[in-house]
Amino acid sequence: MSNATTARFSRRGLLAAGGALGLGAVLTACGDDKKDGGADTKGSGDTKSGPWSFKDDRGTTVKLDKAPASIVAFTGVAAALYDYGIEVKGVFGPTTTKDGKADVQAGDMDVSKVTVLGNVWDQFNVEKYAALAPDVLISTMFDDAGTLWYVPEASKDKIAKLAPSVGISVFDRQLTGPLQRMWELAESLGADMKDTRITEAKKRFEAASERLRKAARAKPEIKVLVGSASPELFYVSGTNLSADLEYFKALGVNFVEPTEEAKKPTGGWFESLSWENVDKHKADVILMDDRSSAIQPADISEATWKQLPAVKAGQVIARSTEPILSYDKCVAPVEALAEAIEKAKKVS
Repeated sequence: MSNATTARFSRRGLLAAGGALGLGAVLTACGDDKKDGGADTKGSGDTKSGPWSFKDDRGTTVKLDKAPASIVAFTGVAAALYDYGIEVKGVFGPTTTKDGKADVQAGDMDVSKVTVLGNVWDQFNVEKYAALAPDVLISTMFDDAGTLWYVPEASKDKIAKLAPSVGISVFDRQLTGPLQRMWELAESLGADMKDTRITEAKKRFEAASERLRKAARAKPEIKVLVGSASPELFYVSGTNLSADLEYFKALGVNFVEPTEEAKKPTGGWFESLSWENVDKHKADVILMDDRSSAIQPADISEATWKQLPAVKAGQVIARSTEPILSYDKCVAPVEALAEAIEKAKKVS
């Protein structure tokens, strides 16, 4: 994350990979001003044969004559739907890495079988999108203004005219909320939510959450710092606003919190530190941004980083900064944090 990006989009904090966010307005769907979200669906596995509707987290109800067959989604959303047996035609957002492999946000999807409309921030091929004859566009939202993640500001109006959109909010709520909403969306699209793989994944998530709760209770002295690295700066996340961190905090994890003054320039998301000051906060475990837009721990060459007690102790783990919202994909991050706390030595 560059300084320019940080200055321009500090309100989105660590989640801003760069560029402006687009709002999918001018829907062809029926509008609803209520902001409480909630599913408004008809049936589940048999929805493909009849009318389909879904009320998203903007309070907008999208109505179609039948369940959408041509779905285009933000990569992470597509990955979550894939886990529920729903496949999309096109994706936008981090999908492939420089070496052509699937990006971490693509999950288990076969990225060679989807049309990639844009792989980086502010990239969205509207012509390719139109050619897919989309029935619906689906993305997450990281603010309370209904801004669709990775839909470019410059082309959002053109995009909005081609198909209605659905937004699932991950802003300022615990992880279990968006997980449930994605579950409801997948069910409305025809997913078999009684499939053993799906029900077992939910049980594993619940078990992992209980394990984390017990670990945090057993070792309340272990301080966890959440970070992200760029060439210029090290970012320390606050726990408010991010769905995963709010959930982990509710389970009792003792997080290092940037001061409110430090977070003011970034709208509350994070604190920016120079590499010379990376030791400002004392921590026993460090959670590091696993997205391809961030420098990974093994590639950090800064001497100040290498001298951090948690780093020297090998107590650094990956954080799924933009969790794939299926229970299956959210098990590992919860288990990893639980294990890290269980094994952590007090080094701060």
